[in-house]
Amino acid sequence: TATGRARHLLAVTDTRTLAVLGQVEVDGKSNEITAFMPLLHPLDLTDTVITADAAHTQREHAAFLVEGKNAHYILTAKKNQPSLYKQLKTLPWRKVETGHSETVHGHGRTEKRSIKVCSVAIGSGLLFPHAVQAICITRKVRPRAGGRWKTVTVYAVTSLAPHQARPAELAAWIRAHWQIEALHHIRDVTYREDASQVRTGSGPAVMAALRNLAIGILKFCGWTNIAKANRRHAHDPGRCLATLGIT
Repeated sequence: TATGRARHLLAVTDTRTLAVLGQVEVDGKSNEITAFMPLLHPLDLTDTVITADAAHTQREHAAFLVEGKNAHYILTAKKNQPSLYKQLKTLPWRKVETGHSETVHGHGRTEKRSIKVCSVAIGSGLLFPHAVQAICITRKVRPRAGGRWKTVTVYAVTSLAPHQARPAELAAWIRAHWQIEALHHIRDVTYREDASQVRTGSGPAVMAALRNLAIGILKFCGWTNIAKANRRHAHDPGRCLATLGIT
């Protein structure tokens, strides 16, 4: 902006399609927590699974999703919830069998992922509303060129019971959460959002909404490479009308 403060937007995204379902401007990252429930309130979230950054691992958010929206959650627990984090970290994970593992090659590295899931009793188990399963994710990463493995362990909680989600499904939902980073990458690299000179009033938020809309339409139409899709449509503007179903 004119004062040098960057606009900060909080969005809710369908990770299957990268369609942005809602977006609201917040006063910096510190204000994201208070915007969580108003952003999700208008949406029908019945029987959906909500994932969010660790900052949103809040008891009020969990109760809102399960009791108010009839949804489920998978939330990462970090030291912003010290009691929950300590409880998860001290569970006897060595005695729990690995429920799912996979090895992925890409981005110049090899990553080995494994997940362990432990059921707990509501009320007498985890110190978090509606949590019925504890999750331990271990990631081992090494550059393809060689070097030492780097191990990262992440803990999470979910309201999904064992009969509602197998470990492999939980792992897929957790991994899919990072599709939001793919959306950021497309906006920053393909649409050069960071270089945008639009700064006046609600202009930045409007332009972000238009970029989100364009990406969502192209993804819905089956495009996996947005840059290639943009070039193809730019060569023949008539293709834009066809993509939008206008004849």
